[in-house]
Amino acid sequence: MKCFDCLARYDIILASQSPRRKMLMEGAGIPFRVLARPVPEVFPENMSPLEVVKFLCRQKAACFEQEFKDPDKVVITADTIVVHQGRIINKPDDEKQAFDMLSSLSGSTHEVYTGVCIRKLDQEILFHDHSLVSFRELSSNEISYYIEKYAPYDKAGAYGIQEWIGYIGIEGIQGSYHNVMGLPVHMVYSELMNMLCKRP
Repeated sequence: MKCFDCLARYDIILASQSPRRKMLMEGAGIPFRVLARPVPEVFPENMSPLEVVKFLCRQKAACFEQEFKDPDKVVITADTIVVHQGRIINKPDDEKQAFDMLSSLSGSTHEVYTGVCIRKLDQEILFHDHSLVSFRELSSNEISYYIEKYAPYDKAGAYGIQEWIGYIGIEGIQGSYHNVMGLPVHMVYSELMNMLCKRP
């Protein structure tokens, strides 16, 4: 297909260790490779959730200054956060934190923000997506079972929507399901096409 031939002319780098983001990029048929560099997920306390995700994905992109000297290299970075009752919920450090996070999300609706930065030599595109997720009331046994079986310590809010808890616990979503997984891949595809293929 002509559009994918256009993308294939570039070395597209997904700067993320997330297996969910990798799966979503593959599912969209976007040619890419993974090259992740660790960046502390630290941000100023006075930032809004939207400012946080944009700040963090830009920080991640800043680790690839050497790559940006090559006009054929394109780097994609992303950051996802969960916001509940105005408070940002990060990744849990241990089982207790994961249990407390899921207990707070139980029986309520929370927000999921993902910021994305796409950069190349002379261009940067920064955008975000926003979804609302509603959990039914979860029992302590359900929460403990999920944490023990799935160890969701690498996930914002201590859960993966594509895992068991998403099947049995989520009552509704407003917005993109894939955004909740960690990457609004429909937007990534569209922005790549606009940037690299000059789509009208």
